[in-house]
Order: sequence, then structure tokens, then C-alpha cells
Amino acid sequence: MSLSIQRVNKDNWRELVKLKVREDQAQFVASNVYSIAESQFGYEEPDGSRWEMYPFGIYDSETPVGFFMYGYNFFNHDFQAFIARLMVDQNHQGKGYGKFGMEKMLEIFCKDDRIQCVGISYEPDNDVARKLYANLGFVETGDMLEGEVVAVCKIREA
Repeated sequence: MSLSIQRVNKDNWRELVKLKVREDQAQFVASNVYSIAESQFGYEEPDGSRWEMYPFGIYDSETPVGFFMYGYNFFNHDFQAFIARLMVDQNHQGKGYGKFGMEKMLEIFCKDDRIQCVGISYEPDNDVARKLYANLGFVETGDMLEGEVVAVCKIREA
């Protein structure tokens, strides 16, 4: 197993949009094509600050097996990085690819001194996600974001 991540680009986006979760998981995550489109425009907060989005493919050798996307907003007081998407293709689940993707994102965040805290949100009934994120240090805040549970991981002190 030779795992890597690759930024979404003109050469790999078509293979990444073909990745799908199981039908019973479809309500947990937006499609990769939607996420890639969203990454082109970012997300604007009501206060006018902006989340810049960065999409990546997760690869096992040359085979795309998953997708993730995170955003930065250094004006956000609660968290400066936000994990917007994480998915593993239905044919590749249960092999550690999701954990690998999460660890890669946390590694990226730890290298940036501007990031004190990372946020993530997930559907309340997504117990697999809840367990994975908790095992990586994410703590639920009690807040909800568009109907999803919010959890944070403290990277460093402010």
C-alpha cells in the first residue's frame, strides 16, 4: 500500500468525481463534483470573511480511493481551518484511507502557525465519522452548523 494525496487539477478531477459512497451514506456527504465546484468559489461568511477551499484526492498507488477538502479563514475566531469534506469510495472503505486523509490534513494544519484550532461538522447519526474524529482529538462543541454536529481539534494555543 503506497498512500498519497494529490491536489485536484485538470488531469485528475474526472476520476475523482466518479468516486461514490454507499447508497446508505449518500446523505452524509456532498458529491465530489459539487465539492470541486464549491472549491472554485469558496464560502463567504455573513461577516464578509471568506473560506478558501482546497480539494484533494486520496490515492493508493495510482488508484483514486477517496477525496477530502478543507478551507482556511484566518479571520474566524472559532477555528482557522475547517474540514469541509471527507469521503472514501464504497469499494475502498474499511482500509484506513479515511484516517490517512484526516491525518494528512492535520499534518498540513500543524505546519501553519496561523492555525490554532480546526473545525469539522458531520451528521448527528454518522457514528463512524464521530468515532474517527474523536479518536483523532476532535471534541464536540455542542453547536450545530446547518443541522450538523460541530467538533473542534486544538492544534496549538493562541
